[in-house]
Amino acid sequence: MAHSKIFIDGEAGTTGLGIRERLLRVPGVDLRSIADDRRKDPSARRDIMAEVDLVVLCLPDAAAKESVALADSLGNQAPRLLDASTAHRVAPDWVYGFAELTAGQSDRIVNARKVSNPGCYPTGAVALIRPLIDAGIMAPDYPVTINAVSGYSGGGKAMIGEHDADGGPAFELYGLGLEHKHVPETQKYTGLTRRPIFVPSVGHYRQGMIVSVPLHLDTLNGSPKGADLHEALAAYFAGQRLVRVLPPTGNAKLEPEALNDTDVLELRVYANEARGQAILVARLDNLGKGASGAAVQNIGLMLGLGDIAIAEKAAA
Repeated sequence: MAHSKIFIDGEAGTTGLGIRERLLRVPGVDLRSIADDRRKDPSARRDIMAEVDLVVLCLPDAAAKESVALADSLGNQAPRLLDASTAHRVAPDWVYGFAELTAGQSDRIVNARKVSNPGCYPTGAVALIRPLIDAGIMAPDYPVTINAVSGYSGGGKAMIGEHDADGGPAFELYGLGLEHKHVPETQKYTGLTRRPIFVPSVGHYRQGMIVSVPLHLDTLNGSPKGADLHEALAAYFAGQRLVRVLPPTGNAKLEPEALNDTDVLELRVYANEARGQAILVARLDNLGKGASGAAVQNIGLMLGLGDIAIAEKAAA
C-alpha cells in the first residue's frame, strides 16, 4: 500500500500538533519532519518539500507566504499545499477548504493544488449566513452583526500562556478596532456585499466556540418565521455528516464545549415570533472543525484518504 507523505511546516504549534495527533491514527499516512535545529533552514525545508505529496502550513501569515514561495520554486516537483494561516484565504488561485460551502466544493478541494483552511470564526458565520443569502431570504447588503466567543486555545502562544500560567481574564472582548483578520474571508464566502460587524471574544476555558448572528425578522425578505430559517439551513446542508442543523435547545441556553474533540459543526435557530426576532447560532470546536479537524478533512480529500474527520467523541 502506497503511503501519502505529508510534511507539517509548523508542527509545534497548536494547530500543527492537532493535525499531527489526528493523522497518527490514519492508515496510509507517512508524516515527515525536520530536526528541530533545521526548522528555519530554507534549504532543509525545500528539500523535504520535494520529497512529500502534501505540505501543511501551520505558520504565521508572513512565514506561510515564504513557504509557498519555497514550494513553488520546485516547479514540477512542487507538493500540494494546505495553508492553515490567514495568508491565502481570499487569494483567487487558492481553493477555500470548507468542503460543505457549496455543491461541488469538496470536488474542487480534491482537485486543487493549493487549499486554504478556513478560519474558526468564519466557519460558523459562513455556515449561518450563506444559506440565507443563496435562498433569497437575506439580501447581500444586509447589515450583519456577528458575535462570537472562543476558548483561549485559538489565541496563539501569548494568550495560551497567559491563561495557562496566570489564570487570564474570565472573559474579554477583543478586535474592537473592527479590523479583525477574519472579516475579509467572512464577507467573501457568505456573499455579503456590505462589510459585517464582527465582535469576537475569549473566555477562560481552553476550547469550544459559539458564533451568533442576531436578526430582526421583518427586515429579511418575506418576513420569514424561525421555522423558515431552520428549513433553509437544513436544506442547504442536507446529507452532510459534519454539519448538523438541529432544533433549539429546550432551556434556551447553549454552552460552547459540547463538541470539543470532534469535527462537527452544529447550527440552530432561536426565534421569538411575538417579538419578530431570531438568533442564528453555530457551535463548534475551534480546534476541530475550526482548525485541525478541518485541515484533516481537507487532507483526506486532497490525498484520497477518505472521510477521516471525527464525527463523534471517543468513548470515555
